[in-house]
Amino acid sequence: MISKVQSDILKLKKENDVFILAHSYQGREIIEIADFVGDSFQLSLMAQKATQKNILLCGVHFMAETAKMLSPDKRVFLANPLAGCPMAEQMEPELIEQVKKMEPDRTVVAYINTTAKLKTVCDVCVTSSTAVKIVNRIENDKILFIPDCNLGDYVKKQVPNKDIKLLQGGCPVHAAVTVKDLEAAKAMHPNALVLVHPECIPAVVEKADYVGSTSGIIEFAKKSDHKEFIIGTEISIAESLQYECMDKDFYILSKKIVCPNMKLTTLVDVYKSIKGINDGPAFEIIMTDEEISKSRKCIDEMIRLGS
Repeated sequence: MISKVQSDILKLKKENDVFILAHSYQGREIIEIADFVGDSFQLSLMAQKATQKNILLCGVHFMAETAKMLSPDKRVFLANPLAGCPMAEQMEPELIEQVKKMEPDRTVVAYINTTAKLKTVCDVCVTSSTAVKIVNRIENDKILFIPDCNLGDYVKKQVPNKDIKLLQGGCPVHAAVTVKDLEAAKAMHPNALVLVHPECIPAVVEKADYVGSTSGIIEFAKKSDHKEFIIGTEISIAESLQYECMDKDFYILSKKIVCPNMKLTTLVDVYKSIKGINDGPAFEIIMTDEEISKSRKCIDEMIRLGS
């Protein structure tokens, strides 16, 4: 049944001129039919390069917004309209504007995992893989880093010459992992290297053998000569690596690292979205030219500083 649905999707996406983007945290059955799989920013860049007029994003809302910002001439759809991101949605622009009034000399650095609305009051965006480099390159030494205080703490330690102010916020899924979880996983697999995402709490990050973005973790595991790894990010990454590197062993750091929003999108959601992309129930991201212009300024600055 799954292969039949996949086959129908592959046929429909050609007929309806659709390019399918899937975040790395999606299920294997979706990854297999995607035109490109990657982290949030990689998806947006691929949306720009796609020749198709329709983009279907299998991920969460802020990712589809970012894809729309960078590809305003294309129609961008989100496979499941309920797929949000607690971290992206936890801070309102009004809060940041209040902080800016109190400390106007700070450059506001926003993790890309933020809404388009919040990006309008920020100066530059970063991804988990570019945050350290970009913060280093910002001329101003006074930084306000939002919303993830765990990623912010990691950056702060890597760039000690900067005055980095953090607010309380972050990914509740990654932040739920404890040192006890890590120690338990390590006790079960003492020869495994621990690879974690910087959205984990500092105490967990400090005990890792490697710290990096989702794409960084995947690349490290693939290239490493080591044969065993404990994966400290969404559990789907361990599963994907098991398929791609069958000569190696991958274990989850904790069964708590499950993103319910990423798990909302099903293969049938993808099928129905593509089938109804012209006259059906597909959920399209609609943004005005003004909204796109205001929200993508910090992304354009990220591209400038990160290149």
